[in-house]
Amino acid sequence: MNNIHEKTLHDLELPVVLHQVSEHCITVLGNEKALQIAPFKSKEELLIALQLTNEYLSSFHNNNRIPNHGFDAIIKELQLLRIENTYLEVHGLKKIVSIALTTNEIVTFLEKFKEYYPILNQFASHIEVSKAIIEKTDTIIDRFGDIKDNASNLLFELRQSINKIKGKINQSFATALHAYHQLEYLDDIRESVVDNKRVLAVKAMYRRKVKGAIMGGSKTGSIVYIEPETTLQFSRELNNLEYEEKEEVIRILKELTNFIRPFSPLLIASQSFLIDIDIISAKAKYAKSMNAILPEISEEKSMNLRDAYHPLLYLNNLKKKVQTFPQSIDLQQNKRVVVISGPNAGGKSITLKTVGLLQVMLQSGLLIPVHERSKVCLFDRILSDIGDNQSIENHLSTYSYRLKQMNYFLKKCNKNSLFLIDEFGTGSDPELGGALAETFLEEFYHREAFGIITTHYSNLKILANELPFMANANMLFDEKTLEPLYKLVIGQAGSSFTFEVAQKNGIPYSLINRAKKKIERSKVRFDETIAKLQKERSKLEKTGESLKLNEKKKIQEADKLEEINAKIQKKLESYQELYDSNQRLIYLGQKVNDIAVKYFENKQKKELMGEFFKIVQIENSKRKKISAKEKKEIKVKEEQVKQEAEKVVSVIRQKKKEAKTKAIVAPKPKPTLKIGDRVRMFDGRAIGSIDKIEKNKAVVNYGMFTTNVSMEQLELVEAKK
Repeated sequence: MNNIHEKTLHDLELPVVLHQVSEHCITVLGNEKALQIAPFKSKEELLIALQLTNEYLSSFHNNNRIPNHGFDAIIKELQLLRIENTYLEVHGLKKIVSIALTTNEIVTFLEKFKEYYPILNQFASHIEVSKAIIEKTDTIIDRFGDIKDNASNLLFELRQSINKIKGKINQSFATALHAYHQLEYLDDIRESVVDNKRVLAVKAMYRRKVKGAIMGGSKTGSIVYIEPETTLQFSRELNNLEYEEKEEVIRILKELTNFIRPFSPLLIASQSFLIDIDIISAKAKYAKSMNAILPEISEEKSMNLRDAYHPLLYLNNLKKKVQTFPQSIDLQQNKRVVVISGPNAGGKSITLKTVGLLQVMLQSGLLIPVHERSKVCLFDRILSDIGDNQSIENHLSTYSYRLKQMNYFLKKCNKNSLFLIDEFGTGSDPELGGALAETFLEEFYHREAFGIITTHYSNLKILANELPFMANANMLFDEKTLEPLYKLVIGQAGSSFTFEVAQKNGIPYSLINRAKKKIERSKVRFDETIAKLQKERSKLEKTGESLKLNEKKKIQEADKLEEINAKIQKKLESYQELYDSNQRLIYLGQKVNDIAVKYFENKQKKELMGEFFKIVQIENSKRKKISAKEKKEIKVKEEQVKQEAEKVVSVIRQKKKEAKTKAIVAPKPKPTLKIGDRVRMFDGRAIGSIDKIEKNKAVVNYGMFTTNVSMEQLELVEAKK
C-alpha cells in the first residue's frame, strides 16, 4: 500500500506536519522516531495505528487518564549489557529501574481498563510485567542513589571500620590542634582542608617544629598546611579501607549487572514500547489541538470529506486568531475526477493540497480534522504534481519537468491511484499545452483513477462536463466585490474573471475592450456565461443561507411558544386542583355549619355525632390509601401550588394597593360648600342641608334635628341648584 513517492510527501508538506507532531513528544527517542513516520505498507497495520491513536485521544476526555510514559534512554546501558564482565553505574541502574516501573504501571493500567482501551491493551500484552529487577536493585541501592551498607557483609564491615578510623583521625587531629594552638604555632584560622584531609594552618616560621607531612601553603607563603604525624598512620589505614570498599562496591555492581543481563530482551522491548506510546500520545495531542477525528474508512473506493481543514493552515490561523474556511469534497465511482477552476487566490490549490495532505496523514496513522460524518478510503498510490519545479541544475524548464511527471503518472496510474495536479497543462502554448493536458486527463480517466486537478483551460472544463464520471467545480466569489468566499461548489466550472479582475484593479475599460476584440467571440461568450452562472450560484447560496437562518429562527420561536404553552397549561391544572380543593372545603364548612345550627336548636348530641360520623365516612370513601412518601409528595405539591397562588394574589393585591395609593396621592379638588348644599359626614350615611356657615363651621339640618359640624368633615352630595 505504501507506494507514495517521497516527492509527493514533500509537495503535500507531510514533513512539516511530522515536525509539529514530534514537538508533542516528551522523550528524545520519541521525537526522533516521530520525524520518521511514513505511510503504512499494510492496511491491517494502518487500522491498528489509527485505533491506537483514537483510543489514546479518548483518554483525554474521561477520568481514566493513561499514566505518564516519560523515561530516560538506556541505549548505552543496553550496549554495556551485551559486553561480558562490564558493570552498570548507579545512574544507569536507576534509569533501568525507572523504565521497568513505568512500563509495569502502564501495562497494568491498560489491563485493568481494557474495556476502555482494548486495542492499547492488546498492543501492550506482549510486555511481561516483572518486578525482579526493581526488587533486586532496591535491596542494593537506596533512594538517594547510594549503595546500601547491607548490600554485602563485607561492605558492612568495611564501612564500620572506616567510620571507626575516621573517628580516630578526628580525635588525634583535635589533640594535635589543641597542643600546637597552646604553643601559638598556628595561624588565626587554625586549620584548613587539603585533598579532602584536615590540616593544621601553621605559621611559616614554626613549620619545622610541627611534626607531620606538608600538604601545601598559602599564596603569600605565610602559612604552611601540615597533616599532623599522629593522623598520618590512621590516614594510610583509611585509604586502604576505602580502596577495599570501592572494590567491594564494583563487585556488588557487577553481580547486580549480571543479574539484570538476562532481562536485556525485556528492557529492549520495554524501551521500544514506551517510545511507541510516546508517539501515539504525540499523535493524540496533535489531533486534539485541531479537533481531529478518526472518520469512517470505506472498503469501497469512496471518499466524502466534510468540513475538512488544512492542518497547517488551521493551526497557523489559530495562532493569529484568523478564521479558517473548511472545504467539502467527495469522490465516488460515478464521480472519480474533479476539475476545479476559477480565478487565482480563490483557494483552488489549498483545496487540492488539503485533500492530498489529509489522505497521506491518514495513511500514516494520523487522525484528520474533518466532520465526524466524513468517509474516507485508502489508495495504493498517491501521485502529485504541485508547484513550479523548474530545475537549473538539471536544465529542466517547468514544462519539461511536468512532461516527465506526466510520463511517470502514465506508468503508475491505475484504478487504485489518487492523482493531484495543480495548474494542469501550464508551461507551454495554451492551445497545444491544453490539448496535451486534455489527452493526459482522458487517459487517467479511462484507467479509472481518482483525481483532483486545478486549471484555467476551457477545454478541460468542457471535457469534465462531457464525460459522465468527471465533474467540474469552482471556488465561489462575491459577485460584486470579486472577493473570494473560499467555498468549493461541485457541478459547475468557474470563470477566471480575467476582465472583471482587470477592471477591479484599475485597468482602463478601453484597453479591456480592445483585449476582448483580440480573442474569439465564442471564447468571451463562454467565459461570460460561466461568470454569469457563478454569480447566480453565489446569489442562490446567499438566499439559501438566509432561508435556513429564518427557518432556524422560526423553529426556535415555535419551540419557545410550545414551552410557554406547556407551562401555562401546567399552571392552569395546578390552579384547577387548588380551586377544586377549596370548593370541597367550603362545601364541608357549610355542612358543618348546618349541623351546628341544628344542634343549637335541638341540643341532640347523639344526632350531632351521627351527622359528623356520616360526613367523615363519605369523605373517607373518596380517599385512597397512600404511603407516607406519597403523602409527603402530595403535601409538597399542594404547598407549591399554594405558594404560586399566593404569589399571584400578592401581586394583584400589590397592584390594587398601588392603585389606591395613587388615588390617595392625587385626590380630586375639594368643592367649596355653600348654604343650601346637600352634604353628609365622611364617616356617616345621613344626608342633610347646610342652613348656616360661620367660622369654618356649618349648621347642618337633618330634618328632625340640626348640628354644628366642621366644614372639613363634610363632603358634597348635591350642590344647591
